[in-house]
Amino acid sequence: MAMEKCASLEELRQEVDKVDDQIVELIALRNEYIRQAAGFKQSVDEIKADDRVDDVLNRVRHKALMLGVSPTLLTGLYRMMIDEMVEFEISEFRNKGTF
Repeated sequence: MAMEKCASLEELRQEVDKVDDQIVELIALRNEYIRQAAGFKQSVDEIKADDRVDDVLNRVRHKALMLGVSPTLLTGLYRMMIDEMVEFEISEFRNKGTF
């Protein structure tokens, strides 16, 4: 990731907006993978996968530390995202085969 050197606050805000757009696109892509995952699962307990959630949060925490970003911030964001995506996946799981 290369950061642009900005010459003004307006330019900086435009760059932040570009990053935000990329973040939203990546979250949408992650969500589509979660939709696919529902097709591979056999139960709601398998969807909840506490061990997998712990692995993801530990990986995110480690990456945050490597990049100098607050691990508390990132793990909190990921916890919220995972909780919402688990609910989405449960809904997809319960509706699979009913199309």
